[in-house]
Amino acid sequence: MQIRNIALLGHGGTGKTSLVESILHLTSQTDRLGRVADGTTVSDYDPEEVKRKISISASLTNTVHKGTKVNIIDTPGYFDFSGEVLQALSVADAGVIVAGAKGGVSVGTEKAWDYLAGKPKIIYISKVDEENSSFANSYSALREKFGHSVCPVVIPFYDGEKVAGVIDVSTKKGYTVKDGKPNQVDIPESSLAEVEEMYKFLAEGVAESSEELMDKYFGGEPFTDEELINGMKTGVLAGDLVPVVCGSAYAGLGTLRLLDHVVNLFPAPEANADEPASLFVFKTISDQYGKFSLFKVMSGTVNADASFVNVRTGNSEKFGHIYTLQGKKNTEVRSIEPGDIGAVSKLSDAKTGDTLRDSKSKADYAALSFPKPVYSMAISPKTKGQEDKIAGGLTRLSEEDYTFTVENNAETHQMVVSGTGDIHLDVLCAKLKSKFGVEVELAPAKVPYREKIRKKVKVQGRHKKQSGGHGQFGDVWIEFEPGDSEELIFEEKIFGGSVPKNFHPAVEKGLRDSCVKGVLAGFPVVYLKATLVDGSYHDVDSSEMAFKLAANQAFKAGLPIASPVLLEPVGTLKVQIPDNYMGDIIGDLNKRRGRVLGMNPTEAGKQEIEAEVPLAEMSSYAIDLKSMTQGRGAFDLEFARYEEAPANVQNKVIEENKAAVAE
Repeated sequence: MQIRNIALLGHGGTGKTSLVESILHLTSQTDRLGRVADGTTVSDYDPEEVKRKISISASLTNTVHKGTKVNIIDTPGYFDFSGEVLQALSVADAGVIVAGAKGGVSVGTEKAWDYLAGKPKIIYISKVDEENSSFANSYSALREKFGHSVCPVVIPFYDGEKVAGVIDVSTKKGYTVKDGKPNQVDIPESSLAEVEEMYKFLAEGVAESSEELMDKYFGGEPFTDEELINGMKTGVLAGDLVPVVCGSAYAGLGTLRLLDHVVNLFPAPEANADEPASLFVFKTISDQYGKFSLFKVMSGTVNADASFVNVRTGNSEKFGHIYTLQGKKNTEVRSIEPGDIGAVSKLSDAKTGDTLRDSKSKADYAALSFPKPVYSMAISPKTKGQEDKIAGGLTRLSEEDYTFTVENNAETHQMVVSGTGDIHLDVLCAKLKSKFGVEVELAPAKVPYREKIRKKVKVQGRHKKQSGGHGQFGDVWIEFEPGDSEELIFEEKIFGGSVPKNFHPAVEKGLRDSCVKGVLAGFPVVYLKATLVDGSYHDVDSSEMAFKLAANQAFKAGLPIASPVLLEPVGTLKVQIPDNYMGDIIGDLNKRRGRVLGMNPTEAGKQEIEAEVPLAEMSSYAIDLKSMTQGRGAFDLEFARYEEAPANVQNKVIEENKAAVAE
């Protein structure tokens, strides 16, 4: 059987999931039409998706149309879940961009176009029968934005102001819906002129696919049906033609016309049946019961009970049961054919992005690259003592979601989770509760400041305690001064044995322990040089512990009078934005105490602003940039160095951390 692997992409709310429902229903894969509002769709089955009425994960479904199996991957439209789109595109051979029939070209449509660079694509204009929708305006906006490759193939026709059906321009046939099923009709006379005009656009695009067709077009000869389809396919595969179709998923209008063009114009997967079997794991579904590994067969045939070598680990993976997926429903099969997509349960150590292959194969497919996390929050349990449950749950969730990280920050004593945005982290928290039974809270992640001194001082630290039997005695004089290394530099210049050498390591240890918590706001002390210059000891009462405590006393006495200052972390920021947002972004960076270093045009036709910004001002930047640019902006932020914080920032941080210093 022929196979087509397609991904549905587009802005959130344009109707991708509803289109999947329409496809499955009209091809008899389901006996009823599910609705997003009712939580009854095949591809949005996760409890969080049902509750929020949005797609969160890429979901696999399939159907058969005109003898061809079509695997459909429904992807989320919300930008926080872009990792799911990348997983889908790693195995999809082509894409359908779902665009709304209201307004201009949305950000999600622009992103989908960029994601599909180099892949064949069709644009489906959805919801053409809704009030205030306009196919003509949407089509014009698409053609203006993306150029003359955008070509009309399925257009609506009207009864008064109401959409009555669609016309396939390539076949010049009209379709309505009767009793829930597509019904072929004659093209209304009122639409004949428009069809001819649109056919000219299409014929022009087809003519460019070969010199022979170009000659025929300019010679005024009409194309045969076969020439038109073959020319369209050539143009689509080359990226020179992007057909635009339209419809209404809930009405079932235009759905089968879309499938016709998917089957006729999109390529079959490149997978050699004669080579040894190999597959690519593109997605993992993990829950408290285990995990499913979704894969595409890249060569050969994958059989149940076969064994494969994991290229990453070198270990053997034994396959048991293998399945095809229809949303959350799995159907066990004996084999998966070349180019097809399936799933296997309970692999021992396979991960997303792994290549599994027959021992005779040399296949090794490129691992997936995911966006870096850009939004961080501290995560903690609502009930104390459940930190291990959080860690365990996040570890399991990380098996299926590669776009977040978790760090136990020993310095700030916080568990910090970083993801692609606030919705992403909110979903992770909800999944921790629903899947792993732990309720959590999010709070701003603390900024790891540093402290240093700016002048040289000499102080005494003396520890003396008498409480029956042996007492405790340690006495040191230490010079503190700014050092040139982030780590403590310890030296000793003792004359005459006032502090015996065997106690010098204890003094150093006492100082290193003290540096963990500075005197200003309790942050680590850096760039400190300490020189032991004098002191005294007692033959009986002196001990290593006494000298450690004496060193700590010297630290506490010396640093407050050594002109201590707070250092803040500064990062290098690179923001990619369209030109028209430049003023807003630079103005915002100035408010964040940023220093703009330069601007450079990017290959994608945007501007990249490079700046240095205090990390304390960047906690909400992922959300704010999305708001300022309607989602068109992106950024990278890397820690660069520490530098002295302004006085007003220091005063605020010191005030906020009074309690920590007093402990």
